[in-house]
Amino acid sequence: MTDLLSELLAERDWLLGDGATGTTLFNMGLEAGEAPEIWNETHPDRIRALYDGAINAGSDIFLTNSFGGNFSRLKLHDRQNDVFTLNRIAAEIGREAADASGRKIVVAGSVGPTGEIMEPVGELSFDSAVEIFEEQAKGLMEGGADVLWLETISAPEEYKAAAKAFQNVDAPWVGTMSFDTAGRTMMGVTATDMVAMVEGLENKPIAFGANCGVGASDLLRTLLGFTQANPSIPIVSKGNAGIPKYVHGHIHYDGTPELMGEYALLARDAGAKIIGGCCGTLPEHLVAMKAALESRPRGPIPDADTIRAALGAFSSDSDGLDGGTAPKRRNRRRGA
Repeated sequence: MTDLLSELLAERDWLLGDGATGTTLFNMGLEAGEAPEIWNETHPDRIRALYDGAINAGSDIFLTNSFGGNFSRLKLHDRQNDVFTLNRIAAEIGREAADASGRKIVVAGSVGPTGEIMEPVGELSFDSAVEIFEEQAKGLMEGGADVLWLETISAPEEYKAAAKAFQNVDAPWVGTMSFDTAGRTMMGVTATDMVAMVEGLENKPIAFGANCGVGASDLLRTLLGFTQANPSIPIVSKGNAGIPKYVHGHIHYDGTPELMGEYALLARDAGAKIIGGCCGTLPEHLVAMKAALESRPRGPIPDADTIRAALGAFSSDSDGLDGGTAPKRRNRRRGA
């Protein structure tokens, strides 16, 4: 049977994704260092409110609160034995929210990086990574997720391990990577590298693309790299709501709803079929993005000057496709 996401992609010109998980949960009281996934068990009402925020803003897809819900990350909180349960609950709450909406909404089971470095640079083997991803995937699918959603990946080996794990559980999936300064992931993957990797997978995702990274301008430049490579599957764009700034002890993103509306239009014009936000993106941003997409016609593919004028300067002169220097590695959580 055709999965719901593929069905909607066939019916619609674009789909609206969701926004930030971390930003929203921090606004609800999550403390730095806490595992958000534990809130699935201890504060299910807040997780339902997270999902309802995206639904009420018009999202066609929302991600579950399970980004760090794998063995390696939950071990840091002594909850490594609860991977299946915490992921199942995350999806169950999402399933209830989507079913109560009265419209077709995709529950996407969020799967983030393992938190380990894969061989040969690190010690995590391919087979071990597959096991880690498969355990999480089983919980999400048991809870009612429509698709699995791999995100914020930097290493191609880790992306491939997830693809194998999702094949093992016979689950449809989407996969995005995070591109940092100079248009590359932390492990040096460029936009064209990613397209070649995805096209070569035995178990291809329904859609692929970019999330998080530096800012919306940089992410859109990566999208142009995708479209230039002429991929055969739909593109995902989930950019941050501006640039993070440290104000009065808290991280704030400076992207206004109006700016994110412009970002959504440029993402569509650059070739994205699924358009959402990442860190700092709140329901009010999603409302503005949906309004812009519904009210303004498609334009030409934007160039770098158009993107810069609408959204601000790029973080570097390089888009990763001109031999620019790869960025240094740094750690992050999705949707912070």
